[in-house]
Amino acid sequence: MKRLVRRIGTVGALALAGVCAPTLAQAHLVDTRLGDFYSGALHPLTDFEQVLPWIALAVLAAFQGPERGRWVIVAFPLALLAGGVASQVLPPLPFSSAVGLFFVALMGLAVAVQASVPQPLLILAAVCIGLLHGYQNGEAMVASTDRLLFLSGVTVVGYAFVTLGTGGAIAFLRGAGGWRPIALRAAGSWVSAVGIMVLGLHLVSRGVS
Repeated sequence: MKRLVRRIGTVGALALAGVCAPTLAQAHLVDTRLGDFYSGALHPLTDFEQVLPWIALAVLAAFQGPERGRWVIVAFPLALLAGGVASQVLPPLPFSSAVGLFFVALMGLAVAVQASVPQPLLILAAVCIGLLHGYQNGEAMVASTDRLLFLSGVTVVGYAFVTLGTGGAIAFLRGAGGWRPIALRAAGSWVSAVGIMVLGLHLVSRGVS
């Protein structure tokens, strides 16, 4: 049984790595016909480099308990908005994709070990991820994009995602059965493995090119 679980986890991690590997860092608007607000809301959800650390951040916040985890719900969307605004006045970040993959591995590892994170460090992690991903999403805007609507969409979906993720993880952990934290930790290990593998591929490809 344990071998089967390990095999499933390995296959899942490799599959996610394959999805993440090629060109996720390339900026793109999802569908301008939906309007700039909806384009902003959908844009980060199409990128596993962003979705995976958002999930891990929400679970990590849940592991800290409602009193401490709730601050992530406030800090993260505000940082997303600030990062998006910063992308309009600052030059492109040359290593943003590598840093994003580092956060995938780091947050997944923190969940895997069920780390007890001090409140300031938890908020700092939420702010750093929010600033980076806000910046990356802001870079996707083109001259015709309504910046206010697009960044509002990114901020709203970030708030909803982390709020629902944190609340759902807290409710899940409160259920009966000691297997629940173990399940979340296992998922965190897969996220970390994906981040490490894709980061390695990214660095190798940069070195070859």
